[in-house]
Amino acid sequence: MKGLQHQTLRLIKPAIAVMNRLKYPQKFALISCLFILPLGLAMYLLISEIQTRIDFANKEKLGTLYLRPLRRLWAASPQLQHLSDRSSAYNNFPPQNSQAKFPVSQIILSLEAVEAKTGKTLLTTEKFKSLKQTWQELNDNQETWSSENKKNSYNRMLKQIDDLRVQVGNQSNLILDPDLDTYYLMDATLLKLPAMQRTLADIQLLTQGIIIRKQITPVERAQLIMLLGTLKDYNDDLAGNMEIAFSNNPAGNLRSRLTTSLSTFNHETKQLTALVERLIDSEQPIQLDAYLVTVEQSINQSFLLWDKVIGELDFLLQHRIDGFVRRQFLLSSFVLIILGIVLYFFIGFYLGVMQTVSSLSAASKQMVDGTLTKTITLDTRDELAEVVSSFNNIAVALVQANQEVTLLNQRLKAENLRMSAELAVTRKLQEMMLPKESELKSIEELEIAGFMEPANEVGGDYYDVLRHNGFVKIGIGDVTGHGLESSVLMIMVQTAVRTLLANNETDPVKFLNVVNRTIYDNVQRMNSDKNLSLSLLDYKDGILRLSGQHEEMIVVREGGRVERIDTIDLGFPIGLEAEIADFVAHADVQLHPGDVVVLYTDGITEAEDINGVLYGLERLTEVVSQNWQCSAKEIRQAAIEDVRRHIGQQKVYDDITLLVIKQKQLAA
Repeated sequence: MKGLQHQTLRLIKPAIAVMNRLKYPQKFALISCLFILPLGLAMYLLISEIQTRIDFANKEKLGTLYLRPLRRLWAASPQLQHLSDRSSAYNNFPPQNSQAKFPVSQIILSLEAVEAKTGKTLLTTEKFKSLKQTWQELNDNQETWSSENKKNSYNRMLKQIDDLRVQVGNQSNLILDPDLDTYYLMDATLLKLPAMQRTLADIQLLTQGIIIRKQITPVERAQLIMLLGTLKDYNDDLAGNMEIAFSNNPAGNLRSRLTTSLSTFNHETKQLTALVERLIDSEQPIQLDAYLVTVEQSINQSFLLWDKVIGELDFLLQHRIDGFVRRQFLLSSFVLIILGIVLYFFIGFYLGVMQTVSSLSAASKQMVDGTLTKTITLDTRDELAEVVSSFNNIAVALVQANQEVTLLNQRLKAENLRMSAELAVTRKLQEMMLPKESELKSIEELEIAGFMEPANEVGGDYYDVLRHNGFVKIGIGDVTGHGLESSVLMIMVQTAVRTLLANNETDPVKFLNVVNRTIYDNVQRMNSDKNLSLSLLDYKDGILRLSGQHEEMIVVREGGRVERIDTIDLGFPIGLEAEIADFVAHADVQLHPGDVVVLYTDGITEAEDINGVLYGLERLTEVVSQNWQCSAKEIRQAAIEDVRRHIGQQKVYDDITLLVIKQKQLAA
């Protein structure tokens, strides 16, 4: 210890030397700097982290800003492909989707305005230029290009739109959104709904020709089946993802805002699916008008849902940004207020110390001059004010303390001797009251082996085996806690059980109720809070009647098969209430030759190893099951040894009690 103190002093010696060479103003200035520098760094890092999150969310908002005109272009392009195919049989098929009326050139201009604001950040400039060029070529050659050329160009344009959307999602952080609600809203707007819209457009283009021709080819049927399967998968994924978003929305209002639109879209999609499935089955033709209305509603609802979802996504992102801004403001305000308070008390502390030092200096001069005529008093209550009083009273205090310690040691020594003698007597009484080996051997039908070890000098566990008028009564209980008081209560229980048995009381309800009443009255008189669990077993002619609430009873049948009998509904803790008759019940267990019954207290199942892992009921049942063919003593020994191995070097915190009962084999 001295070596450690010396080493510590050597380490702190430079700091002591520095502080001893500084005056109090310099000391306070040095401490202030050392305090403010790390605090300032921590505040800078914390506010920078919050600002990083704000920037992250703002970048996501740039993505949603870009996706809006891109969505309009995505909505118009497939329909324009259909309308421009003048050489096909679709010329007389009237366009139903109002999204086709959007002028693509105007949408391109809107997208170009957004590109000017966000393109440098989102790195979309080159992809947008390629998209714009493709549209310009299509627009300029509508009248001269063949249907195949226009189809290829439109497909290229759709792919460029899709690539641009992926680029926006990746560069705007949308794909990395950290919250579940906004992440799945992003997933819907960026991935699921565009994929479903493209699938719906493909179904529309494919089915229109089938309906007009009133004939479906095997290739078209296969394509429709694949498209419907894809649509159903997307629909299920969308519903599942939106449910996750709803469930993880902190405000709880996302579900009410989007459920109607989502349900409507799902309904329209299912209606379209049903119509197309009828179309696949050539024997069930569908009406052109019904199909046109349904497909238009499905596509329109997909874009209406997209608009609502993107709006909610923007709202949540803005709400997140506002929260971060408020957090920055509150954090900065809080730190500034705390710094002001610290500075205020720091100045007060410095002035108070200087005042105390001045008073001590004046008093010391009076002491040196011999002019100090009364006890020094300081107008403070800190440690410096106690120095003078401590020196004045130290001699008297030391003498008084020494006398008190000596007297206390003498009293403790006498008290320890007395307590040790009492505990030894009590422990001896406990051991004497346990059933003797000769008593257990005299029971002809049962082989019984018991074990009890208290955690302290005396314990609160109880077990007994008694014979009376051809019956065998077995009891096991566990008093709360352990020590002298618990041991006394255990002895009371043993006495009450023996008394009732001697008076030929056999009814389990009356038996336990009288025991409870006796213990309850004594506990009240003792002004104690102790109580106990208690189970009683009556055995006769192979029948074991169990009553009272305690740990589960383990029964091991032939072959090691384990049955566990719960006692929670068979009784009530003893000593808690005056009357427990209404809670007492019993259960009968038929024992066959070789069957094993194990009773125990929680000192076994709750025994801990050095890592705090409990022994557990499963491990006890496994040990008993593996040794069921052995004698009761061997089963007891195997279980106790396994418990001790589990405990190892860990301290035993509770009494350990185990009772093994085995039905003897019939004589040959």
